[in-house]
This record gives sequence, C-alpha cells and structure tokens, in this order.
Amino acid sequence: MTYTCIIVDDNEIERDAIEMHLKKIPSLNILAVCSSGIEASQILSTTPVDIVFSDIDMPELSGMDLLKSLKQQPLFIFVTSFTEYAAESFNLDALDFIVKPATFERILKATNKAIEYLELKKLVGKTSQHVDKSTNSDGDDHFFFRETKGITKLKYDDVIYIESMGDFSKLFTSTDKHIVLVSLKNLEKQLPSKIFSRVHKQYIININHIATLTNHEVHLEHDFIVPISVSNRQELLEKAIDKKILSRFLK
Repeated sequence: MTYTCIIVDDNEIERDAIEMHLKKIPSLNILAVCSSGIEASQILSTTPVDIVFSDIDMPELSGMDLLKSLKQQPLFIFVTSFTEYAAESFNLDALDFIVKPATFERILKATNKAIEYLELKKLVGKTSQHVDKSTNSDGDDHFFFRETKGITKLKYDDVIYIESMGDFSKLFTSTDKHIVLVSLKNLEKQLPSKIFSRVHKQYIININHIATLTNHEVHLEHDFIVPISVSNRQELLEKAIDKKILSRFLK
C-alpha cells in the first residue's frame, strides 16, 4: 500500500533535502514539490493527498494558514526552524512537528506515525468519533477501552504514557501498546487526574512512572522519554513533585 504526499517549502535546499529523505520510503508517492503555500493550495483543492510535509514560515501563505484554509484536510507534518510554532501547530491538529534540519530518521518516524494513523482510520471508519466511557471512580484501579480487536481491560498503574494520534491515541505499557479510539483531549477528561498528567500537546504521562525530569523531557520507567512543554513542566512540579521532594532543611 502506498500513500500520496506533497512537500511545501519556499527554500529550495530544504525542499530537496526533504524530497531526498521521502524518496527512500517505499510506501510514499510524492505527487508534487511546491515552493509556496499558494502553489500547494492549488494542488490540494483538486487532488486528494494523504500527507503534507510543510514548512510554516513562508511568504503570502504560511503553512498554518494553508492548513486552516482547507475544507478537506490531509495529515500535516510541519517541518520548520521555529520551535515557537509547536504549540499552535498541535492546536490545529497537526500530526507531527519536526525541527530543521530534518534527519531521515525523524522524517521516517513521522511518516510511520502518519501511515499507522491512516491505516487505523480505514479499519475503524466512523467509530473513531465515539468516545468510550472508561470506569474511573475513586475506588477503581482499572478501566476499559475499545480498540479494533474488541474491548480491553487495563490497570491504571500499567499505563506509562499516552501519545496523541489525532482522533485516536496510542497507549503504552511496559510490554505492549494499544490504539485507543478516543482523542487525547477526551482521554484527559476521563482518566483520573491524580494519576495522569498532560505534559505536552501530544502526551499524557502516568506520574507514578516518572524516573527523571529535565527542562525539556520526562524520563519514564522502562526507558521511555517524552517531551515536556515549559507550562506543563511547572504544572507537573506543583501537582506531583514539589509536595514529595526531599527538603534540604527541616523546620
């Protein structure tokens, strides 16, 4: 199975570099390489495209404005030099955000995530719009969720972190991963906040599995690492860490 994509970047060197990476991925068919958002908009208005690899800071029509302008939106993977656009891009439901210079490994990871999402969407159809109610009253230690193979029971303590996949979420344990047919936003509302904490637009972690916290990452047990935003880091410190951190001085 192959998926179609286009590249959008006003910098010729950057366009060529991304095209070189994407040509190494057999499951992708590059339909067009565009030098502007306007050129890409003309193609996207007439041609179905699965994935768009787009710069953000472009004259006349930025990558974000391009995404906003589309009625039928393909998956967007932003590739940019400006990290300050990350939060806004995820608010627009971009699937991924890559900081230049984009390596082949990073492009491949984003592509695999997009393909996994597209294949899952074909499998579940409209059921992805349904929010499954999990059991999360104070006395419970587990919940149920609906995935493609049926309904699964899982203990809260077994969940290490959860990653957004647009309409779906990917839930990680120490030995397995599950695709949950619920968005990260809706999962956050249903899972107990005393155990789970949002640390990034794309990630929720189980605070009981924190091993190390740095300025930009949370290192979790079983060698998992997820990014953390500045605002979420402060919130996590106040919620889960400051109350339990050992004090240098005792009153």
